[in-house]
Amino acid sequence: MSDQDTNTSGGVWLLVLFGMVLMIIGLPLLYGGVQLIGLGGSWYYALAGAGIIVSGFLFALRRRAGFWLYILIFVATVPWALWEAGLNFWPLVPRLVAPAVLTAIALLLAPLFPSSRSGKRAPFALAGVLVIGLIATAAYAFQPHGVIRNTVAATEAPTPAAAASSTDWRHYGRTPAGTRYAPIDQITRDNVKDLKVAWTFRTGDVPVKGAEDQNTPLQVGDTVYTCSSKNVINALNAETGEPRWKFDPKASAPLWQRCRGVSYYEPTADATAPAAGVNAAACAGRIVMTTIDARLIEIDAKTGQPCPDFGQGGTVDLKQGMGEVKPGFYFQTSAPTVMRDLIMIGGWVWDNVETGEPSGAVRAFSAKTGELMWAWDLGNPDITKLPPEGQSYTRGTPNVWSTPSYDDSLGLVYLPTGNATPDFFGAERSKAAEDYTASVVALDIATGRERWKFQTVHHDLWDYDLPSQPALYDVPDGKGGKVPALIQVTKRGQIFMLDRRDGKPIAEVQEKPVPQDGGAKEDFLSPTQPYSVGMPSIGDKPFTEASMWGATPLDQLFCRIGFKKLRYEGEFTPPGLTRSLQFPGYYGGMNWGSASIDEANGYLVVNDIRMPQFVVLLPRAEADNYGPSAAHDGLGTQLGTPYGALKNGFMSPLGVPCHQPPYGTISAIDLKSRQLVWQVPAGTLQDTGPLGMKTGLQIPVGMPSLGGPVTTAGGLVFYAGTQDYYLRAIDVATGEELWKGRLPVGAQATPITYTSPESGRQFVVVSAGGARQSPDRGDYIVAYALPRAP
Repeated sequence: MSDQDTNTSGGVWLLVLFGMVLMIIGLPLLYGGVQLIGLGGSWYYALAGAGIIVSGFLFALRRRAGFWLYILIFVATVPWALWEAGLNFWPLVPRLVAPAVLTAIALLLAPLFPSSRSGKRAPFALAGVLVIGLIATAAYAFQPHGVIRNTVAATEAPTPAAAASSTDWRHYGRTPAGTRYAPIDQITRDNVKDLKVAWTFRTGDVPVKGAEDQNTPLQVGDTVYTCSSKNVINALNAETGEPRWKFDPKASAPLWQRCRGVSYYEPTADATAPAAGVNAAACAGRIVMTTIDARLIEIDAKTGQPCPDFGQGGTVDLKQGMGEVKPGFYFQTSAPTVMRDLIMIGGWVWDNVETGEPSGAVRAFSAKTGELMWAWDLGNPDITKLPPEGQSYTRGTPNVWSTPSYDDSLGLVYLPTGNATPDFFGAERSKAAEDYTASVVALDIATGRERWKFQTVHHDLWDYDLPSQPALYDVPDGKGGKVPALIQVTKRGQIFMLDRRDGKPIAEVQEKPVPQDGGAKEDFLSPTQPYSVGMPSIGDKPFTEASMWGATPLDQLFCRIGFKKLRYEGEFTPPGLTRSLQFPGYYGGMNWGSASIDEANGYLVVNDIRMPQFVVLLPRAEADNYGPSAAHDGLGTQLGTPYGALKNGFMSPLGVPCHQPPYGTISAIDLKSRQLVWQVPAGTLQDTGPLGMKTGLQIPVGMPSLGGPVTTAGGLVFYAGTQDYYLRAIDVATGEELWKGRLPVGAQATPITYTSPESGRQFVVVSAGGARQSPDRGDYIVAYALPRAP
């Protein structure tokens, strides 16, 4: 090939243009790389950036040395990438894909250099190999990565679940034990592929402006009961979805509007007789609900009318005894706990605004009359009902905002406690707050008196309160018998297994030393924290600089610089006056969706979130000038303390998390061997992406997940709380996805499943109001079932 053939004006400009592109890419790599070196980080980016700039300059001058220099950079990048990331797919993507694209272009341009003697065949062939590799990489991205499947050694034969007296879904977790296990096997691994939409109902209450649809419906007999974010109850025909009645309590709150569930109560034979003038047939079955303006309401399950013999016209004011309650500072988001003839409630408080917020007192009311039967005020155990006139329950104590579970045979109810607000500064907390934060507390159902407690975090400065309903299940004792266990999943990814009779660990728990430097001088730190070493932990592997990620080397470099600028000593890095990284983050780990236990096989199924946050304490004057307090991300004013707390997600400029995928998984743990059986990424990029744009690509990265799983006797896990808009069926034995059904919008609620008494068909129902952080909102209740037999 002659110089005249190659040295055309078009070829010249292609070389110059590519050279300029390389220099534009190289400059931020060099600049950022020098910053990273100064922070004690990797030298790769600075060296690669400098080399790419020189290569680009030589390309622009049409010097073949520029081509060879870039080839050398790419060849050196490959072993560096393998050294940092191993053979793990997603960590290799930002390290190799963009450089491989540029290398392929460089090879295609190689014949354009003056005095080229190599011809086109060799560089074009090599470029073709790279292009094929890139296409294969793109195709491989559509396969799940980071999948774990372990062969668990048999310890004892699985114990079949006891035959259920009812397949109704009468409690938030189906039963008081909170296992979310349905003993129904009409839908199986073999036929789940045939599931179709059976009916759809729209509530008319689309969650917007801070509201979220997180409702787990109830099903009692032939009726399904749903609750919208503003506490509007709809009763639906369980077979057809046709509406039967609607009840609107006209509830309102300035923020955090959500209703995770309602409860059901049937008065027992020895319950208090109806008041004079009250129809005994009315309210034979009752829907028990709380509202986002702190009311407890009972309505007739058949008609939707308030029960006149309960409280004042069907309503009890839950602010009574609480002292001052500012708008939005105290209400209920979780389902009330109905046990025996009692209704027990805790409450949500507005985190991080100020000290002395409303009490975390737990109260039990007569399910028949609404009379206060007992109160548990951990700050003043002498208060067993209403506080004395002019006083209130102890303010600022840890609350119970999530859902308890109970064991009627033991007479115990188990509370997952929160922490004393504010979350990120604790020097002024009371001894009671210190003793009870982030704990499982067992109370006597009849009296409300404490029987035992177990703390999962000491002096919590990370918002590691307990978000999940405890799950009650009997585990093998290794001697042929069973131990009544309580399994508590946590935001930390730790899973505690306790004897629910006395709170003593069944699986070993160790106190381990934790970081002690960098916190606020006025505060103190616990020298150790409890770790459940006898159980697997989920998603808590500490970060390193090499864990940082990005779609390209540039945003990966940004994240690496950001990581090195943050204080990070692993879990329990104290919040302080310089920015620290918190992982696991305050969204989890596991959250309010809670776990499910496949009772037939003894598998604990959990979904988790892997989203770190940065936290920094702002001196009072700076915090006061920063702006208003936010519910979670943003500024927490923490009034009454020396500091506000600024916190947010640790993200790249493209709005992508700064650490490598997955960002959420679904896992199964064998409760007999206490080993991880399988773990798979949760969801795809289809309905989300960089800069908030939908990619439309079903790439199973594993996205943050809310809502909980459900397991069935058919060997299935049903889950819907992913960022893409699907209800999924997963093989409980292997984690393999067997089916997925497209939802109108995303969901962040736990599904339910039941057998319709009308047809005997098994239904799976989920509330879909929009995935968290998604702009697509809806008001859908969607039911799936197998086609009717011909």
